[in-house]
Amino acid sequence: QLQLVQSGGGLVQPGGSLRLSCAASGFTLADYAIGWFRQAPGKEREGLLCISSSGGNTNYAASVKGRFTISRDNAKNTVYLQMNSLKPEDTAVYYCAAQQRTTGLDLCLTIRGDYWGQGTQVTVSS
Repeated sequence: QLQLVQSGGGLVQPGGSLRLSCAASGFTLADYAIGWFRQAPGKEREGLLCISSSGGNTNYAASVKGRFTISRDNAKNTVYLQMNSLKPEDTAVYYCAAQQRTTGLDLCLTIRGDYWGQGTQVTVSS
C-alpha cells in the first residue's frame, strides 16, 4: 500500500519543541519532492517547508523561518519536521506530502501531492 504515515505532535507549551515524522511505505521517498504543510481552523492549508528530490531546501513560510527545519533520512524512507520555539499561532493540523516530477518550491506553492499523510494535531498552549 502506497502511503505516508505521520507520527509525533500533541500538546506543547509556548517556547517548546516537537518533532514530526512522516514515513513512506510502498514507494521511495528519495524520488519525490516532499514537504510539510499545516491548516489552522478557518484557514487555508499553507506550505511550510519543502525539499526537492535533489535535496534543495525551500523555506516557503516566513512565519517559521529560523524555527522549523525539514530533513529527510533516505535510509529510513522518512522525512522530519523539527519545530522549535513554538508559538500559540503554530497551532494547526500538520500534514506531509510527496510529489514526483516537481520542485520543492512548486510543491509548497501549489500544495499538490501525489501522497498525503493523515495529518497530526499540534497544539501550542500554556
